[in-house]
Amino acid sequence: MTDAGASAAELVSVERIWDEGQHNAFTDLVRYQDRWWCTCREGADHGSGDGALRVIASDDGESWDSMALMAIDGLDLRDPKLSVTPDDTLMLLAGERHPTEDAEWLNSTMSWLSLDGEAWHGPFTVGEEAVWLWRVTWHEGVGWGVGYDCRGERFVRLYRSQCGMRFERVGPDMYTDGYPNETKLLFLDDDTALCLLRRDGEDAPGQLGSARPPYTDWRWQDLGVKIGGPDMIRLPDGRFVACARLYDERVRTSLLWLDAEQGTLTEFLELPSGGDTSYAGLVYHDGLLWVAYYSSHEERTSIYLAKVRLD
Repeated sequence: MTDAGASAAELVSVERIWDEGQHNAFTDLVRYQDRWWCTCREGADHGSGDGALRVIASDDGESWDSMALMAIDGLDLRDPKLSVTPDDTLMLLAGERHPTEDAEWLNSTMSWLSLDGEAWHGPFTVGEEAVWLWRVTWHEGVGWGVGYDCRGERFVRLYRSQCGMRFERVGPDMYTDGYPNETKLLFLDDDTALCLLRRDGEDAPGQLGSARPPYTDWRWQDLGVKIGGPDMIRLPDGRFVACARLYDERVRTSLLWLDAEQGTLTEFLELPSGGDTSYAGLVYHDGLLWVAYYSSHEERTSIYLAKVRLD
């Protein structure tokens, strides 16, 4: 993969901001009430069945304090994602795994709501059973998210909510080829929705979907690059930046330019990372791109915060 455009990006700083758990992973990042909020999962290891959700906050992005820890006996809480609802409430969304009588694991999705990041109302079980609603994007007063199948049927579906406590399905399955799963939605000024989609399996490059309201008819472009833990953001100048785990040559977390018209991803900045890594949260603030992600390249798996200046 080429690194065209690398000269236009400067890694200003990268710091480890959380490593209190045995295994700290699966991050997200938002600005809420003029503070930084980051979330991650803490567990014994990547696939352990004991995951708990940590929420930390910072005034300056340098010093971080723990604000909440969500743990439920018998459940493995995973992949927490933060968003701010239209009524200025902080929302936490996460998947949960629980064992069944036949010793298999079954997934559902939960949400929590908070006005201060310390006291949380919930959890609410949202979406459909065995469908993992992975992330929520708010647009025009509505929360939109894509859920993926956890039983082997291999599909992704669109869901919507106006409160964050209930989600209803929208339209037919969006994509069914291969093993589609993790996603990020963005909405353009003309209400067009873009969906960055991860697929797993051999020769399973990521996809970029687009749809117009009512978002029931999706068109897809093959991005030609296998990705994991995707996130993307649109800069004030209109360019699209994605962050994902890349698998060619070596596993790493990198920033990439997304050309939505041509359907291409171009790596332009590799973040200090390796091994078990990715699942970033992106925020553009005061002229810098802030990137929260996790990696195992230094000692145990930890949470990092990078600041990047883009030309």
